[in-house]
Amino acid sequence: MTAAHEIDLTIRLTEAPGAPEHVFRLEASGGALAEGCTLPDSAAALAAVTQHGEDIFFPKPGPPKLCTQQYGGPQVAVVTGWFLGREVSSEFSRTDGCEIARWRTMAPLLGGVAGSTGAI
Repeated sequence: MTAAHEIDLTIRLTEAPGAPEHVFRLEASGGALAEGCTLPDSAAALAAVTQHGEDIFFPKPGPPKLCTQQYGGPQVAVVTGWFLGREVSSEFSRTDGCEIARWRTMAPLLGGVAGSTGAI
């Protein structure tokens, strides 16, 4: 079963273990935002999802990546829903350089504004 919109995502963001959960929605069809969007910058989130969604939500297998061992913070975001007819279930964190890069790529979707870390 697919959603009524081409993009229908729910984002659950926690700033730290035990912190309150923030829930956002992104809905769009035909490149236009739907009324149910609740992200701080829904237009930037839609642009990020349109540009990077396929690679971020459905990465292709490849050689192992070397990731810098740095810690970007305790934030965790879980994105579920539908992207162009495909079911999405992705978790984002900031536990190493590769995960921080994924987070920054999708920061507007994760509750931030364009160019931010995603922390609200």
